[in-house]
Amino acid sequence: MTSGYRIYTFLDTFTKTFEFMIFEKLKPQVETIIFNTNNTIDERLLSLCELLETHIEYYNWVGFYFRNGNKEELLLGPYVGEPTDHTIIPFGKGICGQVALSNENFVVPDVSAQENYIACSITVKAEIVVPIFINGENIGQIDIDSNTPDPFTKADEQFLEFVCEKIAKIL
Repeated sequence: MTSGYRIYTFLDTFTKTFEFMIFEKLKPQVETIIFNTNNTIDERLLSLCELLETHIEYYNWVGFYFRNGNKEELLLGPYVGEPTDHTIIPFGKGICGQVALSNENFVVPDVSAQENYIACSITVKAEIVVPIFINGENIGQIDIDSNTPDPFTKADEQFLEFVCEKIAKIL
């Protein structure tokens, strides 16, 4: 029993260390993309989506939603992944719409367990949404879907908060 616990603890520690290393390696690349003024903001956001989807195995759909002016809805921005019909999301609807109201990160380990989940694809198993703030106002969010059940950790949240803080500086 004790050796099984030690193996689990070792694997858990190894996994967390590996994730941390990936995120730390990506941070300078994120900054390079975001602060490249030779590209438009949408081009930079799309490049960021491509970077994350390519380098993080369980990020299968990466995109942005932004508040639609003064309306209580989100508009789909740049994204990478399967096409979605959800180009406009009312506040309160789905995970993204809930984050627009709560102003808090939302990690969903199992989308099938969420009553207010908007299905984009039958392959999606988990989702994480992190808001983007400018002067304390939630102006949008990064949305990531995963085809892997329960893949997101605190390290994902912290990394995506870093990404959102950097994005806020160019919007």
